Amino acid sequence: MTGASLGRRALAEAVGTAALVAIVVGSGIQATELSRDIGVQLLANSLATVFGLGVLITLLGPVSGAHFNPVVTLAAWFTGRRTDDEGLSGRDVAAYVPAQIAGAIAGAVLADAMFGKPLARWSTHDRSAGHLLLGETVATAGLVLLIFGLARAGRDRFTPMAVASYIGAAYWFTSSTSFANPAVTIGRAFTDTFAGIAPASVAPFTAAQAGGAVLGLVLVAAIFGRPAPAQPDTPTVHGESELAAPALP
Repeated sequence: MTGASLGRRALAEAVGTAALVAIVVGSGIQATELSRDIGVQLLANSLATVFGLGVLITLLGPVSGAHFNPVVTLAAWFTGRRTDDEGLSGRDVAAYVPAQIAGAIAGAVLADAMFGKPLARWSTHDRSAGHLLLGETVATAGLVLLIFGLARAGRDRFTPMAVASYIGAAYWFTSSTSFANPAVTIGRAFTDTFAGIAPASVAPFTAAQAGGAVLGLVLVAAIFGRPAPAQPDTPTVHGESELAAPALP
C-alpha cells in the first residue's frame, strides 16, 4: 500500500473521477456549441478525454492507483484475493466505489454549471439498444485486459499513456463510444447534453460493463497465466508501482 491514508486515497478517487466526468461532459458541450458536425463533435470529445485521462492517471496514480472506475477497483480487489496479495481490502473497496460515484455526479453537475446549463437535469439520450450493450461489454473487457495485462507483463509505467490511448480508440471503434465505467455512466445520467445517458439505460450499461470486466479478467488469465502469490518483499499492486490498476471513462 502507499503511505496515503484511506481518506486521502478515497478523496483522490473522488476528485479524479469528478475531473474525468467534467472533461467528458464539458468537452461534449463545447463541441456541440462549436460545430454541428457529429463527427467533429465526437473527435473533440474523444481528444479531450484522452489528454485529460492521461494527466489524471499520471497525477493521482501514486496516491490511489487512479482507478476512477468501480469495475477496476473490484477487479483489483478480486485479483489480490486470488493471489494472497496485499492489495485492496474490502474496506478500501467500500471507500473507493462510493467516492467514485459521488465524484462522477459532481463532475457532471460542475460541467453543466461551467457552461450555464441546467444543473442535474436527467439525460434524455436513450442508449438501450442491444448493439450498444455489446459495445460496452467489448470496451470494458478490453480496458480490464489492458490494465491487468500491463501489470502482469511488468509494463506498469506505460499505463497512463496506454489507458488514455485505448479509451480514445474505443470512442471510435465501439458502438457505445466506450463508457466502460459504472461510476461515469451514473454521473452522465445527470446531464442532458451530448455525453448524457438516460437513467433507464444506466442499469443495462452497468450490467454490460460488469460482464465485460469478468470477460477481461478471464482473458488476462488465459493469455498471461495465473500470477504467483506475492512474496514478502515484493511490491504489490499498491506498492512501488501504484499504477498497476488505474482506469477510466
